[in-house]
Amino acid sequence: MPITYEPIATASGTGSNTTLSFTSIPATYTDLILILNGSLNTGNNTRMRFNNNSGFNYSMTVVTGDGSSASSYRDSSQAAFSYPGYYDTAMSMNIIHVMNYANTTTYKTFIQRNSKASNQAQAAVGLWAQTSAINQIDIYTASGATWTTSTNITLYGIKAA
Repeated sequence: MPITYEPIATASGTGSNTTLSFTSIPATYTDLILILNGSLNTGNNTRMRFNNNSGFNYSMTVVTGDGSSASSYRDSSQAAFSYPGYYDTAMSMNIIHVMNYANTTTYKTFIQRNSKASNQAQAAVGLWAQTSAINQIDIYTASGATWTTSTNITLYGIKAA
């Protein structure tokens, strides 16, 4: 039986918003997929947080390459995911797969891929050390940059096969 991606919600940049949010996420899917195609009005890092939780229980490992060099870093005990993908005025594509998001007995993990045609590709794995089901996801800028009007993000749910 094929896996089905079902659109749950979309969010868009307005040119003045600093946060893209999904609230009241239903617990009726096995996994979540976020696809973000966007840019900011100025260069800035972004962050991602689940359930508006700002506890120091986020960690992730990131690998980045630009065609001539590669690097990696690890963040742990953070108040949000140091969301990989430095955004600037060039469009960037991100795909985030949040696994087992509604399970209330396990920590939540994700796999992320990011590419910017101009200069880089990234991959990351992340862990939210909480057993709560995820019902809200916020992706926000680290220091006040705004999402451009060409930014769009769609949240999909994956139905069980």
